[in-house]
Amino acid sequence: MVSTRGTGILLGLLWAGLNASAQVTATLSGWITDPSGASVGGARVTLSNPVAGFHRELTTPSDGAFSFTNVPYHTYELMAEKDGFAVSRQAFSLRSNIPQRITVRLTLEQTRTEITVTAESRSLVDPEETGTHAQMNQYDIDRLASGAGARGLESVLVGFPGFAKNANGAIHPRGAHNQMTYVIDGMPISDQLTGAFANAVDPAIAQTVELFTGNISAEYGGKVGAVANVTTRSGLGTGKTFSGNTYLDAARFDTFTQVTQVAGERGRFGYSAAINTSKSNRYLDQVSLDNLHNGGNSERGFLRLDFIPDQKNTLRFSATSGRSSFQLANLRSQHASRQDQRQLLRDLSVSTGWVRVLNPVSTFDTTLSYRTTVAQLFPSQGDTPVTAAQARHLSTLTLGSRFNRVAGMHTFRMGADYQHFPVSEDFSFGLTDPAFNPPGAPGFIPTLRAHDLSRGGRLFHFSRRDAGNMYSGFVQDDIQWRRLRLSLGLRYDNYRFLVAGNQLQPRVGLSFHIRETGTVLRASYNRTYQTPPNENILLSNSDQAGVLVAPDVRETLGGALVRIRPERQNVYEAGLQQAIGGKLSVNAAFYHKDSRDQQDNDNFFNTGIIFPISLARIRVNGAEARLVTLPVRGFSGSLALTHSRAVSTPPFTGGLFLGSSAIQALSLGPFVIDHDQKLGLHTIGQYNHKSGLWASATVRYDSGLVSNPSDPAEVAADPDYSDLLPYVNLRSDPPRVRPRTIADVVVGLERKLRDSHARWEISLHLGNLANTTALYNFQSIFSGTRLVAPRTAGLRLRWWW
Repeated sequence: MVSTRGTGILLGLLWAGLNASAQVTATLSGWITDPSGASVGGARVTLSNPVAGFHRELTTPSDGAFSFTNVPYHTYELMAEKDGFAVSRQAFSLRSNIPQRITVRLTLEQTRTEITVTAESRSLVDPEETGTHAQMNQYDIDRLASGAGARGLESVLVGFPGFAKNANGAIHPRGAHNQMTYVIDGMPISDQLTGAFANAVDPAIAQTVELFTGNISAEYGGKVGAVANVTTRSGLGTGKTFSGNTYLDAARFDTFTQVTQVAGERGRFGYSAAINTSKSNRYLDQVSLDNLHNGGNSERGFLRLDFIPDQKNTLRFSATSGRSSFQLANLRSQHASRQDQRQLLRDLSVSTGWVRVLNPVSTFDTTLSYRTTVAQLFPSQGDTPVTAAQARHLSTLTLGSRFNRVAGMHTFRMGADYQHFPVSEDFSFGLTDPAFNPPGAPGFIPTLRAHDLSRGGRLFHFSRRDAGNMYSGFVQDDIQWRRLRLSLGLRYDNYRFLVAGNQLQPRVGLSFHIRETGTVLRASYNRTYQTPPNENILLSNSDQAGVLVAPDVRETLGGALVRIRPERQNVYEAGLQQAIGGKLSVNAAFYHKDSRDQQDNDNFFNTGIIFPISLARIRVNGAEARLVTLPVRGFSGSLALTHSRAVSTPPFTGGLFLGSSAIQALSLGPFVIDHDQKLGLHTIGQYNHKSGLWASATVRYDSGLVSNPSDPAEVAADPDYSDLLPYVNLRSDPPRVRPRTIADVVVGLERKLRDSHARWEISLHLGNLANTTALYNFQSIFSGTRLVAPRTAGLRLRWWW
């Protein structure tokens, strides 16, 4: 359970929800009329962006009114049609939360206009985007062929370019470790959201997911290697007082999943909720070919409430909660020793908000959110080579306000944020294997002798509480002048925690639309200030952790007492978007990043415990592209290509490098870090037939991440790792896990019950179709050893009401 103090804060935020909440979505409403101005009822109105996968439609009542709310910022096509009238198509740019109201006047059947051609050609490119931006909607997310055990939103994001895939759902955005921010209905979350470290975002709650990896708006700060903006499902617009669906999923490894969602509206009030429960005997990615001691379960809940008291005010409250309890996967030697380590993760988040329309061109919005997480590691009698226990509590209180104005060619936004993040850490460990740090052996660490339980030592124990603050402000002006789009932003962050620092961050970009060829050219420069991860940051920056490192390694690390500072980064991007043949869109980019005080993590013995570290510098060059095909006779798809080259420069700062001999080798000079991957390909193909039959497939190729520079002879003599040698190339420079290709397929049938709105669906899932054995990583000091899931078959039953 969350602490009493935390519960009190949450109740206070619920009360505050009556007068505070930000809206990061747009609203488009209006009326459909005939040539005389009379209302047209029964017209079908559709708002869509085919490249982004966004599609919503409704039928107008007798007064001809329509309204689309909760719409992510983008460029859309609005289509209105009714028998006897010509189809009307118009392109709209929805880039702010200032409501847009229009009147669509239908013409008679024989009088079509040129606007149809303009809207259709524009839908394949977005001339207003000055950086790399992609989007996916709930329909495609629901039918995505994901790998076995994919429980988090990362399984959706990895299909976009710019990501290298790692174990337990971890993804590396553009050569970074995991510097991502998730913005859920305006609430920023920068925790490391992967299965081993924290409860991931449930993809079932998402209505749309937007991903920004290039030219990040000045509105976003902290960890901005990538920003995933999640718009959750709202009950407004459902047209029902109560609706929902439930699905049950069963698969190999005794995997069972249940998801139930409900939504509805009544007048100006809307609600949406979801409950997700799952269990599996392969909860995390295994650490050896044998899936040993790897069971777990999770429960997640979501609630969203919307209220629109009048045309000038919008209120929203949302809450998410999660709990997961699981075993830590064992190596064979650990299983023989009856190691039984377990981990418990809990989180609770609430966000409240208010949007006020000041006048037809201006709004003010404010967000108040609170998130608290608890991570616990429980030791066992058979732990080897180290026993450890942890209780970590991390909370974040965020208050932000925004002013928005649209005037002529300007879309202006400015705001300020305040974050307060209390941290509590309790950690203990002791050596249990007498062969781990024997006195007199090469690499013996004298300071660990006191904590060698096999030689009468005592547990090392660390306990500390602290709190930090960050103060931020920004201005952003997007200017449209003819074919040119300028994005001018400036952000200021003032960080106050274990170290103090501040940074002005210009964020500028431009795009140019060549209408005649369907081409958009763009370029941008971003200065960012990425704050250190708060998970275990107190121990990583402590004197106690520093003295545990071997003297020669401590000297190599540049001094044990150097504090981890925020990462200062320059990001350059150039790209283009091209429409081809009316059905294909290509979006390509090249980027370069150079950083000081690079952020990363040290993984503690394949456990779910990570310790923040930093290196002196990192340099990343990358290229990526995404091809999207619009539906043709039911077929559609996308292809994402990613290349990145990431070179880090020591010395290291922070971490808890026990038994990591590779540190000395990596500290000799610049090295290719494990985020580096020469090529990643991710293909998504979908087919939908009017009979209700559908199919989806993903094929992903990874050329291989960098592994630990282990000695092949030592690995061959180690019974825990010897049989993994065929799947890693330790003689290459740098050593890498071998390339892999993984295919996942799902085939389904959806049917509507006769004379009813109810529907049912059955689908068959096959993960890792070829049963490929492969590694994500190998003995990495940053992420340990993990294997790809073997072939897994599953069956899903779903019912809508």
